[in-house]
Amino acid sequence: MGTRIIHTLIPTNQKSKMNPDRPAETLRLMQLCSPMLPTGAFAYSQGLEFAVSKGWVIDKDTTKMWIQGLLENSLTYLDVPMLSRLYKAWSVNDKKNVFYWNDYLYACRDSKELREEEKQLAHSLARLLGDLEISDAIEWKENPRACFLSLFALGAWHWKIPLKEASLGYLWMWAENQVLAAIKLVPLGQTDGQKLLSSTIEMIPDQVLIGLSLKDEEIGYTSPGQGIASALHETQYTRLFRS
Repeated sequence: MGTRIIHTLIPTNQKSKMNPDRPAETLRLMQLCSPMLPTGAFAYSQGLEFAVSKGWVIDKDTTKMWIQGLLENSLTYLDVPMLSRLYKAWSVNDKKNVFYWNDYLYACRDSKELREEEKQLAHSLARLLGDLEISDAIEWKENPRACFLSLFALGAWHWKIPLKEASLGYLWMWAENQVLAAIKLVPLGQTDGQKLLSSTIEMIPDQVLIGLSLKDEEIGYTSPGQGIASALHETQYTRLFRS
């Protein structure tokens, strides 16, 4: 009897138990986190370019402190719990809470540059998800306060990517973009960049667990240095990355 026929004989409630690896969802997560995703995330340094220009970040050690410090003090306590709340709101079609947490996140982006990045990435992802027949994304294409994470959460929920895996993927995607920016700016060699990415990857699972466990009153953004760097980058004389 062929595999296809055997599969149809498996009771629906047993299929997930026999296929714990969820390959389709894993592949969708890879698609959502791919550098090929046409959102333009590669064009932003999130303050790193200014930090390099002023000598705050000068080598592999200070680059590690910058990236991993943001991971621990910003993304863990803001982006991960925001992703959790947005994902859960999408899962029950609670549009009121989707907009509430989206606006909360937008208000936490404390420079014009960071807010413009959110909008540009969100509008690009909304267009893409709409083209991929995720209809809930369409209304976000013109939302003036749209956040990328809101659309990322929508894609993850729509494609049945578990929340924990979506959070892991989001932090990996952010870390990879930051390391790629550092390779160009500091500059770092490719090997040093991979070493930095590897050490950052080792941190991500614990940061996800912390972020997903936070209560509403524990959510908070605690990286003023990035906000200052991003704001000053807006008027930096020469720029490799977008402002």
